Amino acid sequence: MPALASHRKPRTRVRTTTPAVGLTTAALASVTLLSAQSATAAPAPKPSIEDVQKKVDDLYRQAGTATQQYNRAKEASTTQRAKVDALLEDVAERADKLNDARRTLGAYAAAQYRTGSIAPSTTFFLADDPQSYFDQSQLMSRMTGQQQKAVTDFRTQQAKASQKRAEAVQSLETLTSTQTTLRTSKQNVQEKLGEARAMLSKLTAEEKARLAALERKKEAEAKRKAQELARQQAAAQSEADRKAAEAAKETESGSGTGTGTGTGSDSSATTKAETALAFAAAQIGKPYVWGATGPSSYDCSGLTQAAWKAAGVGIPRTTWDQVKTGTRIATADLQPGDLVFFYDDISHVGIYKGDGMMIHAPKPGANVREESIYYMPIYGSVRPS
Repeated sequence: MPALASHRKPRTRVRTTTPAVGLTTAALASVTLLSAQSATAAPAPKPSIEDVQKKVDDLYRQAGTATQQYNRAKEASTTQRAKVDALLEDVAERADKLNDARRTLGAYAAAQYRTGSIAPSTTFFLADDPQSYFDQSQLMSRMTGQQQKAVTDFRTQQAKASQKRAEAVQSLETLTSTQTTLRTSKQNVQEKLGEARAMLSKLTAEEKARLAALERKKEAEAKRKAQELARQQAAAQSEADRKAAEAAKETESGSGTGTGTGTGSDSSATTKAETALAFAAAQIGKPYVWGATGPSSYDCSGLTQAAWKAAGVGIPRTTWDQVKTGTRIATADLQPGDLVFFYDDISHVGIYKGDGMMIHAPKPGANVREESIYYMPIYGSVRPS
């Protein structure tokens, strides 16, 4: 019997990949769209030369502030190290005295052991709690005078040695904290200077030329203001001289016994200021190095400190402490040798030369030089004494 042909319809194969292909296509389209948008997005605007100048100046000022923090921490660290060394030496000396007292007590104990008796001093020496022993006044009364003195000496040396050890430990902790501040300040200086150098290194030759032109314009304006101050000071001095001459004539036409108003101390102060200024002038051309106090390089407060030291006047290390030294002076009344401080945070200082000019150690990459006091915003001025 012939086989019957099958009447079943062939099974239809279902394709399941079409939706996936559709999703992939949509995703690719989205990526392409985003890429196109990114490609057409405007780049970040490049800062203007004026903005660069302002930013660099601000970084140098911040570096100056960090330098003063470094100077203060370094000075504190040096002072604290000397204190710790002295305390450790004292502890060693007191340990020797304590050992001497201990040997004296040991000698008493050995002598009494040989005689077969245990002396009160031995009981004290071997006691777990010597203070409890001394609370027993009846036992104290049994000691000989020499034994009591030996025990008293031991207790005294023990207490002093313990006190000095505690002071040494505390001083070491302070020193450690100060050294941490020192490291942090040093890192801050390096970071600010690094940012400034990086920003300047990205400038084109044309941009550097424009920045230099802005600096020259700034210097010219500062010099103009210095010349104006010089004219005002000259006029004021001329008026003062005129009044002094008139007063002298009146004295001569009177009794003729007028007394001078000048004093030896005024003359001495002027001489010291001249000496300080002459020292600063001799440093012109030496490089600025943050944290430096000479003789081959200086930072701003290192220069002013060294200048007045040459005149026999000691002033503190940092600008923040120097501004508290001496007499506050108005800008119009500045005299050669006075210290002029800058910025609200008092992070820079120069020594006044006269005619609106100063000598200062400006910033990294620059040398000690003369400059108008109006090159930076003035905080105030002092006359060291």
